[in-house]
Amino acid sequence: MTARIVTTEPDVDRPPAPRFAFDRHTWKEIAYLLSNLPIAVLGFTYVVTMLATGVGLAVTVIGLPVLAAGLLGARQLGKAERGRARALIGLRIEEPSPLPRSRDEGFFGRLWSGLKDPVGWRTVLYEFIRLPWGVLTFAITLTGLFVLWPVLPFIVRGLTNADRAMARALLSPSDELERRIAELESDRGVVVDTAAADLRRIERDLHDGAQARLVNLAMGLGLAKEKLLEDPDAAAAMVDEAHGEVKLALQELRDLARGIHPAILTDRGLDAALSSVASRCTVPVKVTADLPQRPAAAIEGIAYFTVSELLQNVSKHSGARSASVDVWRSADRLLIQVRDDGRGGASLDKGTGMSGLADRLGAVDGLFVVDSPDGGPTTVTAELPWRDRTPA
Repeated sequence: MTARIVTTEPDVDRPPAPRFAFDRHTWKEIAYLLSNLPIAVLGFTYVVTMLATGVGLAVTVIGLPVLAAGLLGARQLGKAERGRARALIGLRIEEPSPLPRSRDEGFFGRLWSGLKDPVGWRTVLYEFIRLPWGVLTFAITLTGLFVLWPVLPFIVRGLTNADRAMARALLSPSDELERRIAELESDRGVVVDTAAADLRRIERDLHDGAQARLVNLAMGLGLAKEKLLEDPDAAAAMVDEAHGEVKLALQELRDLARGIHPAILTDRGLDAALSSVASRCTVPVKVTADLPQRPAAAIEGIAYFTVSELLQNVSKHSGARSASVDVWRSADRLLIQVRDDGRGGASLDKGTGMSGLADRLGAVDGLFVVDSPDGGPTTVTAELPWRDRTPA
């Protein structure tokens, strides 16, 4: 089972073959063809007005911004057309990725991005073509309703198939790169949310743990200072208690630092760090790391925390007697496999943190696969892109 959730839907992009009976698909197609003309008139009027205004004012300072705004509006026309095609002729077209926005671009950078927007220009071309096509399909369909009734379903299917081809060609995302941009935009949101959650966790741990303990320590040392002359024995007991509090505070800070980025990972690499994590697992874990060199620090950190959370799941949920961790490089990928002989039944939607791991790996172009039948064993495989480590 991959980290991406796949749903199965009826193949609405392929309506049933035409037949003489006027079923609901045929009536929807008739409605689509009859609505082509008024929709095409509106779209054609918009793009002609937009182009005439933008190009006509291009000699002034407002012409190009008007044209860029018009192309942005053309995007909305394309979105409306995709919705109409989906509702009436069952054609599902992916939404193109939004225009890239960067605060560093400045006004002219954003203006240029808008002016060269391929999605907007393809929609403009689509609206130009639609007017004569809309007149033709409206006339044929309306005539067919009164003259060509017996063969109208075949005529309607042929015309809507031409509409489908036109919409796919001009209203679909430009290419695979555009779809990939849309995925990365979504993944960036996951990364931001995860980072914010981690910062809140660190703040909470500092406030409720080490900070509170250090405040108590300061108060205890203050009282011991006051009693130092009048009651040396009580002061010594307070200092001894404060010494114990210092040790606990240091341990809490070490645990917190390990949760942010363990020193052993920075100093000795993934093999030693994973061995350290495995030693804290409640079941015996065999660690095998076959890495000719260390990956980039960011990839190394993600691999470490992935294994760390998976071994926590083994300790808490699996009921296993043994587990293993294997890490190796294959071409330009870093592969991680964690196995246990527990009861199985693990999945991405049972609250074990695996869905969060899948999101984190997906955000860096990674993969996350869970194979965990009831009764076990469980095998979790993670893939990360390999990036060479930058020399310090």
